[in-house]
Amino acid sequence: MNQYVTGAVIKDLREKKKMTQRELAERLAVSDKTVSKWETGKGYPDITLLEPIAKAFGISVTELISGNTVFNANVSANMLRSKFYVCPVCGNVIHSMGEAAVTCHGILLTPLEAEPEDAMHTAHVERVEDEYYVNIDHCMTKEHYISFVAAVSSEGLQMVKLYPEASAEARFKIRGVRMIYYCCNRDGLFRIEPVKKG
Repeated sequence: MNQYVTGAVIKDLREKKKMTQRELAERLAVSDKTVSKWETGKGYPDITLLEPIAKAFGISVTELISGNTVFNANVSANMLRSKFYVCPVCGNVIHSMGEAAVTCHGILLTPLEAEPEDAMHTAHVERVEDEYYVNIDHCMTKEHYISFVAAVSSEGLQMVKLYPEASAEARFKIRGVRMIYYCCNRDGLFRIEPVKKG
């Protein structure tokens, strides 16, 4: 593991929770001097304490180690707040309905920022009966391709995985689709609103 929880992270989280060193120590069954040593960089918590420390702060171990806490206000799981994460090692695509701490292959992933389509990444959306037919003007070589297309409605997600040397196209049931996303392996995530695309 190339990261470990730092004293500065522990102190910051403790202060945000309005907790004293003694209160944290009591929750972890250690002395307040031990907590002080961690916070001043004179020692590190034992690995067996990572889960109890994270629990004391109400976060995940991943968030504790990375120092990036996620405060998800999306308690109603709104699909329109969808986030997409792509692993640079294996290409795994992970979807969440709001903020999340996502790791793959030991890498903490950040959500892709969806941009409006541009001249190099243009999608055509055509309504065919009860479906949207999406065709993207993009090369599909082994080095540069569209990796997935997703249609998001307030109730659900439809996703099609695409592969190099295949067509950059997908079909989705219309069922309230509000946004279509597509991801270029080099240039990131793009979005379009099908209602505005005919």
